[in-house]
Amino acid sequence: GWKHRRARQDYFSIERAQHEAPALRNLSSKGSFADLGLEPRVLSALQEAAPEVVRPTTVQSSTIPPLLRGRHILCAAETGSGKTLGYMLPLLQRLLGQPSLDASRIPAPRALVLVPSRELAEQVRAVARPLGSSLGLRVQELEGGHGMSRIRLQLSKHPPADVLVATPGALWKALKGQLISLARLSFLVLDEVDTLLDESFLELVDYILEKSHIAEGPADLKDPFNPKAQLVLVGATFPDGVGQLLSKVASLDSLTTITSSKLHCIMPHVKQTFLRLKGAEKVTELVQILKQHDRAHRTGSTGTVLVFCNSSSTVNWLGYILDDHKIQHLRLQGQMPASMRAGIFQSFQKGSRDDFPLTLQDYIHRAGRVGRVGSEVPGTVISFVTHPWDVSLVQKIELAARRRRSLPGLASSVSEPLHQET
Repeated sequence: GWKHRRARQDYFSIERAQHEAPALRNLSSKGSFADLGLEPRVLSALQEAAPEVVRPTTVQSSTIPPLLRGRHILCAAETGSGKTLGYMLPLLQRLLGQPSLDASRIPAPRALVLVPSRELAEQVRAVARPLGSSLGLRVQELEGGHGMSRIRLQLSKHPPADVLVATPGALWKALKGQLISLARLSFLVLDEVDTLLDESFLELVDYILEKSHIAEGPADLKDPFNPKAQLVLVGATFPDGVGQLLSKVASLDSLTTITSSKLHCIMPHVKQTFLRLKGAEKVTELVQILKQHDRAHRTGSTGTVLVFCNSSSTVNWLGYILDDHKIQHLRLQGQMPASMRAGIFQSFQKGSRDDFPLTLQDYIHRAGRVGRVGSEVPGTVISFVTHPWDVSLVQKIELAARRRRSLPGLASSVSEPLHQET
């Protein structure tokens, strides 16, 4: 098999089973956004900000009603299933129904969306800001990667934000420096909670939750002058630590668990190719793929290529090699200044090839970047498989894809598909 040295240069592909994202096929049969309990002014804001969004996805139809009832939500669903809009609309409606309290000494947002990266913060802000603008609610992003003086400057803007989108590091600094208060939170979202519960973030997230007043249940949300936060956890996968995290801050009886039937499944509208190589052959193969793509791009729309590496140093090293081959590219890695990262992120389009990830969770996240709703060209993932442990992951991915089942070892941490506790 593939673990034998003679398997070098072997490859196989999992072809697309369909051409559109599952979220576009799985639009809810329950009708319109109005049927879910959203107010007319929120519906008008949605129509103005995103006129192309006509019907809710299945995930949105499952999350919006319990959120409007004040339930805490644990939502696990594939990338592109509409999770962000699913929590953002109830969040904004909740803020509209509350009176404005007297100004506090330091900024005190009424809603917080915590995300693991600056790029995801930009994506969430891009969804929330047009909606908030239509409703008279201010959305602000607290950017990470800066010192205290920049954070202080961001938070000094007036009027203060109603909705804050922040990364754990930046918010932790602001809380430690007493530049912000979470005492008035009515809504707290942990977006990509599977990543936020990684060891690199867990201590920061715990501290942020300690500074938030989480409601025990829907009854705690009824006093507008003593606000408590409704909790929303969303992700493409869920690690074992979610239950432990929830037990620290809220009653599990107040939680509604929602999972997509496609959770942990290979995305059916993305072609995925696995190529067996020696480590020394990867660069040569990548350069050849990029040159072929460049030639094809001159004759038609082929999308942009996204190359994943497992470390910042590898990104830089590969960049120098691409420079030598005169292949135009942009580098994006965590050691770059925030302003440089933001510019690169905004200039990026769609499409992907990726180097092989370390875990099945990482594979789901990386492949999901290619399969998002709105991509102009069909997504393709090409994975370079170099190590015996890579082969083991590939075999699990292939078996799950052929049987149209979820990836093994991931489904046990969530409830049954689209099951709701009421």
